[in-house]
This record gives sequence, C-alpha cells and structure tokens, in this order.
Amino acid sequence: MNSVNDNLPADAVTEGVETHITTLKAVIDAQAAGDQEAVYQGLREAYHHMDGLAATIAGATVAKFPDDFDSEADSPASDLRAGLTSLLQEHVYLAASATGGALGGRTEQFEAAAAALNGPSNSNTADLSAAVGSVYGEEVGNAFDGLWRSDDHIPAFVRYTQAVAAGDEAAQQAAVDDALAYAATFGETMNSVNENLPVDAVTAGVETHITTFKAVIDAQGGGRATEAATSLREAAAHMNNLANAIAEATVQKFPESF
Repeated sequence: MNSVNDNLPADAVTEGVETHITTLKAVIDAQAAGDQEAVYQGLREAYHHMDGLAATIAGATVAKFPDDFDSEADSPASDLRAGLTSLLQEHVYLAASATGGALGGRTEQFEAAAAALNGPSNSNTADLSAAVGSVYGEEVGNAFDGLWRSDDHIPAFVRYTQAVAAGDEAAQQAAVDDALAYAATFGETMNSVNENLPVDAVTAGVETHITTFKAVIDAQGGGRATEAATSLREAAAHMNNLANAIAEATVQKFPESF
C-alpha cells in the first residue's frame, strides 16, 4: 500500500492489518469454544476496528488525489457520515445473524446476537443512540433510543421471523404492516427534530430497509444460503443512503459543529 501511495505509512498500515487479524482470530476462537457472548463482543470490536483502517486509507487517497475530492476525508462531516454508515450497516448484519440463529434453532446465537444488536448497553442500538445524542443533545438521543427500540421496529422483525418459522402468512403480513407503519412514524419523528430531513424521503428509506431485510429473512427461512448472503449485502449497502441523508441534514442543521 505504501508503494502505491506514500501517504500510507507502511508501519501504520501493517499495524492496522495486524489488529484486523488478531481481532478476527478472537472471534474464531470464541466460535470454536461455543462462547456466543464472546463471539459477538469480539465481532463488534473486529468490525469497528475496520472503521479506522478505512479512515487511514481514505485520508491518504484524498491526499494523493486532492483534485478528485470535494472535501477532506477526516473532516467532522465525513466522520459523521462514516460513523453513521458503519453503525447502520452493523444493525443489519447483527439483525441477520439473530434471525439466522432463530430460524436455525440456534438459541444461544440468537440471544447473543440480539443482545449485541439491541441490548441496553454495549450494543449497536446504544452506540447509535449515543451518536445521535452527541450532536442533537441528550434529550433527543434518549428519544431516538426509544424510537429505534419501539415495538414495531426490531421486535417486528422478530415477529416476522417467528411467523416465517411457523409458516403463518397472516402473521407475516401483520408484522410487515407494523414495520411499514413504523417507517412513517420514524420519518415524521426525524423531521420533527430536523426539518432538513423530509418525511417522505426518510420514510421511503426505512421502508426499503424493511423490504430488503425481509428478503434476507425469507431466504434464511427457505434455506437459500446464497440468496440470503446476496440479499444481506444489498440490505447493508442500502443503509449507506439512510446514513448519507441523516448526516447531510445534520450538518445543515448544525453547521458550526462541522
């Protein structure tokens, strides 16, 4: 990497990849030991370590090709967008691991993944809410936490997964209807705290999150592993758009902070 971009110090990149190796090794070791709690603690650490490696490469790439980029890779606005993208994509990956465990009858995996996803602390939801609160203030952060944890979001996916396992089409549709209603509530609420977030656009973004993740669960339930993996990548990639929309609107609302 240093040979193609001298802004990437060989030692720093080497250290970053070494940490990638050791953190992922810890995940594999925990998997082999059957310690699901350690698996997901290690997995979250390994996942978010890659944020730093990406930031290093991005910063060096902008330094090498400044004419190709409109702003600095390490600006507060860029950090906000990258951080939101990482957390929102992690939300999808952890949720898929939880639903996959549930549908496969792997209760310990389901419970550990669900705790990493939506536990009261040291979880993806807790980190996402803290990120919102760090910009919008504690009151809004707490309100976002309640909104993200509301019964028609993550619990609706659990109900849908249970209905898929039971082959109950009516219950599947009811869970989807609940989640789509949540999308509208989410759009309206986000607009109420930041007028730069259009209700319709945010609602549509969450609706796409719901439908793309539904496709993952459907493939998992049908035992179509390749389709599940492909759909999971699509569902995670979609979260880039939601992160971009929230980040851009946040910078518009708080320009002095970015």
